[in-house]
Amino acid sequence: MGRHNFGYFVHEGLSNMFSHGFMSFAAIGITVACLLIMGTFTLVAVNANSLLKDLEQENEILAYVEDGYDEYETRALQKKLEEVSNVASVTYISRQEAMEAFLEDYPEEEMFQDLDPQILQDRFSIKIYDLNQISQTAQQVRNMEGVADVNAYEDVAGGFITVRNVASVVCIALIVILFVVSVFIISNTIRLTTFDRREEIAIMRMVGATNGFIRWPFVYEGFMIGFLGAVIAFLFQWGLYEAVAQGVSSNDALQLIDVIPFQELWKPVAATFSVAGILVGVGGSLSAIRKFLLV
Repeated sequence: MGRHNFGYFVHEGLSNMFSHGFMSFAAIGITVACLLIMGTFTLVAVNANSLLKDLEQENEILAYVEDGYDEYETRALQKKLEEVSNVASVTYISRQEAMEAFLEDYPEEEMFQDLDPQILQDRFSIKIYDLNQISQTAQQVRNMEGVADVNAYEDVAGGFITVRNVASVVCIALIVILFVVSVFIISNTIRLTTFDRREEIAIMRMVGATNGFIRWPFVYEGFMIGFLGAVIAFLFQWGLYEAVAQGVSSNDALQLIDVIPFQELWKPVAATFSVAGILVGVGGSLSAIRKFLLV
């Protein structure tokens, strides 16, 4: 494809796009909406997965030691806990250490400052590998002789897992559905262009123009529609993400949620939007022009 042909194709693609201003605008708008919805659910899934990984690293199962266990028995119990599958590490915390940690967390509560550490129990802080198996791991620990009680925060972990799984499923479903919708809209937009120019296309075929020469202007039109939609969607996504992140950070009830900065995500988001937009645009173009090029 020569330099002059390239200029011709780009010029024709732009002319086609502007000659159907409303439909081109509608196609770009649909592309923006589809990419924005897909991007939003994808970013929710990414953040949920990140939170889950952080929770896996920070979440702990507290196993309280039965009263009356001496140092030897406690060490033996720790060894058994370390042998449980899915257990990454086991740390012993004495009554005194637990009391000191409690007072550090609540220094303003004067009524707790003079409490006797003996009211607390010795315990083990257990870190796990896979948060999905927290219930099974907690049950294994709970069934061990010498463990008086277990605190595993299973509901909190289950909530994060549910959010991640639902977001992932919805994200995949929306990507498939909205991709098809976008291709359909852009295909119909470009089909109008090809229909208006059907006589010109027929004449070009009669004088020997190749299918590629006829096809390229429409491919460029779809490319520009898809790419322009991707750029606009990316800018909207950036603004929306920053607004949500600011709202989460300023809400005291959501302080436990750590939103990934968009500066760490913009490159893959931009690349994904660009590829998806271009595929939608070019795919719609090829789908629309195909029947006009049949011999």
